[in-house]
Amino acid sequence: MTIAQTSKDKLWLDESGQAVPYNRTTKAERLMERQSYRLLKQAQGLNKRLADFKNEVAQVCQKAYDAFMAEKGVNPENRKGNFTWYNFNRTIKIEVSINERIDFDDLTAQAAKERFTQFLDTNIESKDQFIKQMVLDAFETSRGKLDARKVFGLIRYKAKIKSALFQEAVKLLEESIRRPESRTYFRVWTKDGNGKYNNVDLNFSSI
Repeated sequence: MTIAQTSKDKLWLDESGQAVPYNRTTKAERLMERQSYRLLKQAQGLNKRLADFKNEVAQVCQKAYDAFMAEKGVNPENRKGNFTWYNFNRTIKIEVSINERIDFDDLTAQAAKERFTQFLDTNIESKDQFIKQMVLDAFETSRGKLDARKVFGLIRYKAKIKSALFQEAVKLLEESIRRPESRTYFRVWTKDGNGKYNNVDLNFSSI
């Protein structure tokens, strides 16, 4: 915990823990000590208020979603993904966005690639080499990570290709998927006189 050092303290501690007599500190150092602590307390207070408000937004959004789905006769527990809701005259828009991070287990993904390669070598003729390239492109990495969109593109062929090798490759690919975390983002918008929605910037993302 950060505690402000004041004129009542005969000794001030510097960044190395060295004790410095108060009368050896400068006027500027005293001002910066006092004002930095004041700003820190205000920033922490605002941060807590913003965190509390974010929790309130989350609760209200859930209530709005539950109420809407109840009117439609839909079980609200089945919700997945993003949704947007409005006030009655649509001058206020509230967006809820769910961002789920997807990673891949490197060794399992490599095993899947080997199975796909075996399938391609066995089933793809020379004139269809572009198919092989298309499949292997899904395993190209960017900054050491697979492209989830390309990987899921391969998995979508699971129901269409009945080859045992292909099915085994897809199974390994599915097993390689990791979803370590998901984050929910909230945005509040208000409509101006020209009918354009403008975001009220709250920077919830880091809280």
